[in-house]
Amino acid sequence: MADKRKSRRRIRWIFVISIWTFFLAVALSFLSHYFLNEIESIAASFLILLLVVLIGIIFDLIGTAAAAADIGPLNAKAARRVSGAKCGVNLVKNAERVATFCNDVGGDISGIISGTLVTVIVFKLVVNFSHHQEEFYLGILLTALIAALTVGGKAWGKIIAINYSTEVILFVGSVITKLLRPFGWVYKSGNN
Repeated sequence: MADKRKSRRRIRWIFVISIWTFFLAVALSFLSHYFLNEIESIAASFLILLLVVLIGIIFDLIGTAAAAADIGPLNAKAARRVSGAKCGVNLVKNAERVATFCNDVGGDISGIISGTLVTVIVFKLVVNFSHHQEEFYLGILLTALIAALTVGGKAWGKIIAINYSTEVILFVGSVITKLLRPFGWVYKSGNN
Protein backbone atom coordinates (compact mmCIF):
# COMPACT_ATOMS: atom_id res chain seq x y z
CA MET A 1 0.00 0.00 0.00
CA ALA A 2 2.81 2.40 0.87
CA ASP A 3 4.50 1.66 -2.47
CA LYS A 4 1.32 2.56 -4.36
CA ARG A 5 1.05 5.83 -2.45
CA LYS A 6 4.69 6.62 -3.15
CA SER A 7 4.21 5.77 -6.81
CA ARG A 8 1.15 8.05 -7.03
CA ARG A 9 3.08 10.90 -5.39
CA ARG A 10 5.92 10.48 -7.88
CA ILE A 11 3.52 10.46 -10.83
CA ARG A 12 1.78 13.55 -9.45
CA TRP A 13 5.20 15.23 -8.96
CA ILE A 14 6.16 14.42 -12.56
CA PHE A 15 2.88 15.91 -13.80
CA VAL A 16 3.25 19.05 -11.65
CA ILE A 17 6.89 19.63 -12.60
CA SER A 18 6.02 19.20 -16.28
CA ILE A 19 3.31 21.86 -16.00
CA TRP A 20 5.69 24.19 -14.09
CA THR A 21 8.38 23.64 -16.70
CA PHE A 22 6.03 24.62 -19.49
CA PHE A 23 4.98 27.88 -17.84
CA LEU A 24 8.50 28.75 -16.66
CA ALA A 25 9.86 28.14 -20.16
CA VAL A 26 7.18 30.39 -21.66
CA ALA A 27 7.80 33.15 -19.12
CA LEU A 28 11.60 33.01 -19.32
CA SER A 29 11.60 32.79 -23.10
CA PHE A 30 9.27 35.76 -23.33
CA LEU A 31 11.37 37.84 -20.91
CA SER A 32 14.70 37.02 -22.53
CA HIS A 33 13.34 37.68 -26.04
CA TYR A 34 11.73 40.90 -24.89
CA PHE A 35 14.91 42.21 -23.30
CA LEU A 36 17.04 41.04 -26.18
CA ASN A 37 14.79 42.70 -28.75
CA GLU A 38 14.61 45.94 -26.75
CA ILE A 39 18.36 46.15 -26.32
CA GLU A 40 20.22 47.45 -29.33
CA SER A 41 23.70 46.83 -27.94
CA ILE A 42 25.34 43.56 -29.04
CA ALA A 43 27.52 43.65 -25.89
CA ALA A 44 24.42 43.88 -23.65
CA SER A 45 22.85 41.00 -25.62
CA PHE A 46 25.94 38.89 -24.93
CA LEU A 47 25.70 39.77 -21.22
CA ILE A 48 22.09 38.55 -21.13
CA LEU A 49 23.19 35.35 -22.86
CA LEU A 50 26.02 34.83 -20.37
CA LEU A 51 23.63 35.50 -17.49
CA VAL A 52 21.27 32.78 -18.77
CA VAL A 53 24.21 30.35 -19.06
CA LEU A 54 25.35 31.24 -15.53
CA ILE A 55 21.85 30.64 -14.16
CA GLY A 56 21.89 27.17 -15.73
CA ILE A 57 25.28 26.40 -14.19
CA ILE A 58 24.17 27.57 -10.72
CA PHE A 59 20.95 25.55 -10.86
CA ASP A 60 22.90 22.46 -11.93
CA LEU A 61 25.35 22.98 -9.05
CA ILE A 62 22.51 23.22 -6.51
CA GLY A 63 20.73 20.12 -7.83
CA THR A 64 23.92 18.07 -7.75
CA ALA A 65 24.78 19.30 -4.24
CA ALA A 66 21.31 18.32 -2.96
CA ALA A 67 21.74 14.81 -4.35
CA ALA A 68 25.30 14.46 -2.99
CA ALA A 69 24.87 16.06 0.45
CA ASP A 70 24.97 14.10 3.69
CA ILE A 71 22.04 15.00 5.92
CA GLY A 72 23.94 14.32 9.19
CA PRO A 73 26.04 17.52 9.31
CA LEU A 74 23.01 19.57 8.28
CA ASN A 75 20.91 18.03 11.07
CA ALA A 76 23.65 18.90 13.56
CA LYS A 77 23.74 22.49 12.30
CA ALA A 78 19.93 22.67 12.40
CA ALA A 79 20.01 21.52 16.05
CA ARG A 80 22.40 24.41 16.78
CA ARG A 81 20.00 26.74 14.90
CA VAL A 82 22.52 27.66 12.23
CA SER A 83 20.86 29.92 9.67
CA GLY A 84 19.65 27.96 6.66
CA ALA A 85 20.38 24.52 8.11
CA LYS A 86 16.72 23.56 8.61
CA CYS A 87 15.97 24.54 5.02
CA GLY A 88 19.10 22.63 3.93
CA VAL A 89 17.81 19.51 5.67
CA ASN A 90 14.53 19.87 3.75
CA LEU A 91 16.45 20.27 0.49
CA VAL A 92 18.43 17.07 1.12
CA LYS A 93 15.34 15.16 2.28
CA ASN A 94 13.72 16.13 -1.02
CA ALA A 95 16.90 15.68 -3.08
CA GLU A 96 15.07 13.87 -5.88
CA ARG A 97 12.70 16.79 -6.38
CA VAL A 98 15.37 19.44 -5.86
CA ALA A 99 17.66 17.75 -8.40
CA THR A 100 14.82 17.40 -10.90
CA PHE A 101 13.81 21.02 -10.51
CA CYS A 102 17.32 22.47 -10.51
CA ASN A 103 19.08 20.21 -13.00
CA ASP A 104 16.23 19.56 -15.38
CA VAL A 105 13.92 22.54 -15.11
CA GLY A 106 16.45 25.27 -14.35
CA GLY A 107 19.40 23.81 -16.21
CA ASP A 108 17.62 22.56 -19.30
CA ILE A 109 15.39 25.60 -19.73
CA SER A 110 18.40 27.89 -19.55
CA GLY A 111 20.17 25.66 -22.09
CA ILE A 112 17.26 25.90 -24.51
CA ILE A 113 16.87 29.64 -23.98
CA SER A 114 20.61 30.23 -24.45
CA GLY A 115 20.42 28.38 -27.79
CA THR A 116 17.57 30.59 -28.88
CA LEU A 117 19.41 33.70 -27.71
CA VAL A 118 22.46 32.71 -29.76
CA THR A 119 20.23 32.59 -32.82
CA VAL A 120 18.83 36.06 -32.09
CA ILE A 121 22.33 37.46 -31.50
CA VAL A 122 23.63 35.95 -34.74
CA PHE A 123 20.69 37.50 -36.58
CA LYS A 124 21.47 40.90 -35.00
CA LEU A 125 25.11 40.62 -36.00
CA VAL A 126 24.23 39.70 -39.57
CA VAL A 127 21.71 42.54 -39.87
CA ASN A 128 24.04 45.09 -38.27
CA PHE A 129 27.14 44.16 -40.21
CA SER A 130 25.63 42.82 -43.46
CA HIS A 131 27.93 39.80 -43.72
CA HIS A 132 25.36 37.28 -44.86
CA GLN A 133 27.95 34.82 -46.13
CA GLU A 134 29.46 34.56 -42.62
CA GLU A 135 26.11 33.89 -40.95
CA PHE A 136 26.56 30.13 -41.14
CA TYR A 137 30.06 30.17 -39.63
CA LEU A 138 29.15 32.76 -37.01
CA GLY A 139 26.18 30.67 -35.87
CA ILE A 140 28.33 27.56 -35.56
CA LEU A 141 31.08 29.42 -33.71
CA LEU A 142 28.73 31.08 -31.18
CA THR A 143 26.76 27.89 -30.60
CA ALA A 144 29.97 25.95 -29.99
CA LEU A 145 31.29 28.66 -27.66
CA ILE A 146 28.10 28.73 -25.57
CA ALA A 147 27.97 24.92 -25.49
CA ALA A 148 31.59 24.80 -24.29
CA LEU A 149 30.92 27.45 -21.61
CA THR A 150 27.81 25.61 -20.46
CA VAL A 151 29.36 22.14 -20.30
CA GLY A 152 32.63 23.40 -18.81
CA GLY A 153 30.76 25.50 -16.24
CA LYS A 154 28.51 22.60 -15.27
CA ALA A 155 31.51 20.27 -14.95
CA TRP A 156 33.22 22.80 -12.70
CA GLY A 157 29.96 23.21 -10.74
CA LYS A 158 29.62 19.46 -10.25
CA ILE A 159 33.14 19.28 -8.79
CA ILE A 160 32.23 22.01 -6.30
CA ALA A 161 28.81 20.46 -5.59
CA ILE A 162 30.21 17.02 -4.85
CA ASN A 163 33.23 18.14 -2.82
CA TYR A 164 31.43 20.89 -0.87
CA SER A 165 27.83 19.65 -0.92
CA THR A 166 27.11 20.47 2.73
CA GLU A 167 28.45 24.01 2.39
CA VAL A 168 26.55 24.59 -0.86
CA ILE A 169 23.27 23.34 0.59
CA LEU A 170 23.80 25.34 3.79
CA PHE A 171 24.41 28.48 1.71
CA VAL A 172 21.36 27.83 -0.50
CA GLY A 173 19.26 27.10 2.60
CA SER A 174 20.43 30.37 4.14
CA VAL A 175 19.53 32.31 0.99
CA ILE A 176 16.09 30.68 0.78
CA THR A 177 15.49 31.35 4.48
CA LYS A 178 16.38 35.03 4.05
CA LEU A 179 14.18 35.31 0.97
CA LEU A 180 11.23 33.71 2.77
CA ARG A 181 11.65 35.67 6.01
CA PRO A 182 9.48 38.62 4.82
CA PHE A 183 6.66 36.12 4.23
CA GLY A 184 6.15 35.35 7.92
CA TRP A 185 3.33 32.91 7.29
CA VAL A 186 5.64 30.73 5.16
CA TYR A 187 8.60 31.04 7.53
CA LYS A 188 6.61 30.26 10.71
CA SER A 189 4.92 27.22 9.23
CA GLY A 190 8.24 25.38 9.16
CA ASN A 191 8.50 25.34 5.39
CA ASN A 192 11.66 27.42 5.30
